Order: sequence, then structure tokens, then C-alpha cells
Amino acid sequence: MTYCLGIKIRDGLIGLSDGRVTSGTQVSAARKVTIMGEGGDRFFIMTSGLRSVRDKTLAYFRRDMAGAKGKGGRKPGAAPYATMLDAVGAFTRALREVTGEDKAALEASGLNFNLHAILGGRLAEDREPTMFLVYPEGNWIEVDERTPYLSIGATAYGKPILDRALKQDTPMTTALKIAYLSFDSSRYSSADVGYPIDLVTYTAADRAWREAQFDYDDLVEQRHWWNRHITDLANRLPDTPWVERLLPPGTVATGATAVVKPVTDAAD
Repeated sequence: MTYCLGIKIRDGLIGLSDGRVTSGTQVSAARKVTIMGEGGDRFFIMTSGLRSVRDKTLAYFRRDMAGAKGKGGRKPGAAPYATMLDAVGAFTRALREVTGEDKAALEASGLNFNLHAILGGRLAEDREPTMFLVYPEGNWIEVDERTPYLSIGATAYGKPILDRALKQDTPMTTALKIAYLSFDSSRYSSADVGYPIDLVTYTAADRAWREAQFDYDDLVEQRHWWNRHITDLANRLPDTPWVERLLPPGTVATGATAVVKPVTDAAD
């Protein structure tokens, strides 16, 4: 299992992938995000699923990229595809080629052909950056303004904070924090998701790509801050209406904690 998250906001794109790889009882680390292209015309690919299917699909995709660049007549240093739609189409063709070669044998061995991928970027003829989620069958969906993220892998645990907090106009600095918290929720609840994490950003203002990797010890301050403050917020949540119905008579709703006062007989 894995956790990969792509975010598209007004300021640009964010890609986050965890680095944990599990095989039976063995745990290792591997990079699950790949940057393709050169200069400003680049895009990322993040994947979840069988590692062998991922590696073969990317190998075929790189082969086809080299072929497209060689015969496309594009400028030196330019990406071989003019748009992200062209790139995702080439990726799905490579995936379907691998499907034809390997799916039957894998399924006969009891393994699922389950590669999912997120492709995000902005190429020379794209009006704006965009992202696509590719399914194992080769069909895809594009990110939407109303839900400005795509995720694959162990997606259930990190989804609530994205739905609550992430908007199209969320600043990049805040969106990076939300992306981290989404990963942290997934890591906390799923043994198959873990550090290190790889983060890539594309900022629309300067059309620049940046990437970094963070391990467990790099984010101690953020993790402790979140744990401390989420507990404090739970304590500060208004106590009613459940205090009157679910706690002993005499419990006082304080707005922070419910205090039980002894009930004394009025005749005393």
C-alpha cells in the first residue's frame, strides 16, 4: 500500500508521496514520484500498486518519450509532448501494453494488476497546470476545481481534512500544511504508509519546479504541534447537548471539560 496525493490550486501544483514499501513482513523505502521532462516543461508521475508493473510501465513510457522527441521536431530541451493530455495519452498506451503482456500471468499467480497513477504538470501548450488520475484499465479523470486534489493508495484516512480545509484559492503555504496533515493521518492509521515523504511543487508565478524529501525526524515540530493542538481543540469544543443527556446529574458544562459535582440531598 502507499499514499500519493496531488493538489491543484490557483498558485500551482503539489505532489506528495510516502516512501514506505511493504512486501510480506519486510519494510523498505523507495521513491514513488518521478519527474519527467526538462526545464520548465516537466510533469510528475506518482504511482501505487505492484512495483514491477510500475517499473515496466515507466520504462515503456520513457522509451516512447524518447521516440516522440526524436521524431517530433521539437526544440532542443523541450518536452516531447505539447500538452499534459498528450502525455497522459502516451502513459496510458504504455500501461495498456504492459497489461497485454503481464496481466494474465500476474492474475494467474494471485497478484492484482492494480497500478494507479497521478500525472500532474504544465507543458508548453497548456493554458494552466493540470492533473490526471489514471486507472489500471487505462481510463482517466482530470482534477476538478470543486475537488482540487487526487489521491491514490490508502486514501480513506487522509481524505477528511482535504475535503474540509482545501479550496481552489488556498495559498500554497497552507496547502503544503494540509498535504502533510493528510499524509500524517494516513500514516497514523495505516501500517503500510510511512516516511520518508517526497514533495514536489510547481509554482505558476515563475513556472518553476522544486522538490524535497523529509524523514520522520525532520517533521517532529509539526507532528507535536498538531497532536497538542488537536487535543486542545477537542477540549474546547462546546459540551452541550450531550452533557445533559449522557453524563451524571450535576455535571457542569465548562466549555473545556465536564466537571461532575456531587449531588446532595436538599434536606441536608
